[in-house]
Amino acid sequence: MSVALIDYGAGNLQSVHNALKAAGAAAIHVTADPEVVLRADRVVLPGVGAYGACAAGLRAIPGMVEALEQRVRRDAAPFLGVCVGMQLMADRGEEMGVHDGLGWIAGTVRALPASPRLRVPHMGWNDVVPAAAHPLIAPGEAYFLHSFAFDGDDVLATTDHGGPVTAAIGRDNYLGVQFHPEKSQRYGLALIERFLAWRP
Repeated sequence: MSVALIDYGAGNLQSVHNALKAAGAAAIHVTADPEVVLRADRVVLPGVGAYGACAAGLRAIPGMVEALEQRVRRDAAPFLGVCVGMQLMADRGEEMGVHDGLGWIAGTVRALPASPRLRVPHMGWNDVVPAAAHPLIAPGEAYFLHSFAFDGDDVLATTDHGGPVTAAIGRDNYLGVQFHPEKSQRYGLALIERFLAWRP
């Protein structure tokens, strides 16, 4: 089983690679080659940084968005988006302007509200509370680091940061998580193990 880990200049690739390997993935291809994505059994899109820069970085690779559309949306290969990789599944993001996402799940990525009592970015360990039954999402604690959050459809789990904040989204063969499974120790490793075994 091969896993395409997308390299578009916007992810902590080594940490995600190590987590995939620890969870049992044997053939992990860190790649910016759309042809590799089209042959992969599973696809992982990491993401760290500003939404607009990540969206631009992904689109700067000729054929990559089209390969993702083909392999994930049409061929139904299992997909995992991590942090900004999850946010890019949305229609748009509002970080430093309005930027188009992949449009896979209806919604907008907006700034977390700040207040004297509420620290932004939301950083550290927090509960993941399932909002709908899903084979990959279990209750537990995960590591978060973000200043923007998804607001829209197909929410699978929430966390609390001055109110409910989206922790996971998805449908069909694709899943996105706002938290970092590669930094979430046993909870994150178990999620990746379930992803590698997933047969949606």
